Amino acid sequence: MANIKSQIKRNRQNEKRRLHNRTYIGSSRTYMKKALAAIQAGDKVVAEEAVSIAIKGLDVAAQKGVIHKNNAARRKSRLMAKFNAME
Repeated sequence: MANIKSQIKRNRQNEKRRLHNRTYIGSSRTYMKKALAAIQAGDKVVAEEAVSIAIKGLDVAAQKGVIHKNNAARRKSRLMAKFNAME
């Protein structure tokens, strides 16, 4: 446990930010799982919609600074490669 006032405040801020960022990370992870499940199922229409929602979720997370923009780009690229190889 920190004894210094500034570190106590920093710990409070970190915890608040962690909880805030968790929503974006969790939702983007859920969208990715749903998109991958739709791709596995083979239904192109449902998969296309799920992939677009997942991409939006990753873009929001990158825009908020929760994940790095290159990380989001890499995940979107891999998702699109799986979607395009679906047929």
